[in-house]
Amino acid sequence: MQKQLGAEALGTFWLVFGGCGSAVLAAGVPELGIGFVGVSMAFGLTVLTMAYAVGGISGGHFNPAVTVGLTVAGRFPGAKVIPYIIAQLVGAIAAATILYIIASGKTGADLGSFASNGYGSASPDGYSMLSGLIVEIVLTAFFLIVILGTTHGRAPVGFAPLAIGLALTLIHLISIPVTNTSVNPARSTSQALFGGGTAIMQLWLFWVAPMIGAAIGALIWKAVGEND
Repeated sequence: MQKQLGAEALGTFWLVFGGCGSAVLAAGVPELGIGFVGVSMAFGLTVLTMAYAVGGISGGHFNPAVTVGLTVAGRFPGAKVIPYIIAQLVGAIAAATILYIIASGKTGADLGSFASNGYGSASPDGYSMLSGLIVEIVLTAFFLIVILGTTHGRAPVGFAPLAIGLALTLIHLISIPVTNTSVNPARSTSQALFGGGTAIMQLWLFWVAPMIGAAIGALIWKAVGEND
């Protein structure tokens, strides 16, 4: 269990440090900035690489919503949900802390929202709370469907991390303009702690929507694909 929790903390650390780090440090660099397409790819690559690296130890959740969704689908024991979520939060907050220290070291640094998630005035392109709620629910649901489908016994062996990483890239390509993309309460929490203000006040949505979406995705998979 300790190794599993360590793997979850390590994987979530890499997801936040790599994904949010690309947004904070590299997205807007003049002439060389990677933009939101690059940030989308970075999030996908973090999950892909860590799923291969430590997924065999912990299952490679790196996300409280994924843990809950897998539990709803009957793929993960309920007794481990809280310890996994705590480990994920520890990893995410540690990554955000180190990222903040690095980003603060730039002369004249303006960290802005620190890659936190938001809606309304905090949405990158001004989308409403309802838009944010819907997109986070729908995308998290499909993320769980991809995870459950690619890790099913009939799926080709060894390709699940690739499909899951690509799915997360696609999710970010769709929703960065809407909410800056969460689908992961740990990622949202870690950045909100440093983004402060509005990010903290709106954090509830980025726990509620991914959890609802994960449960919906799990139930859809159970109805459509689990027992055929």
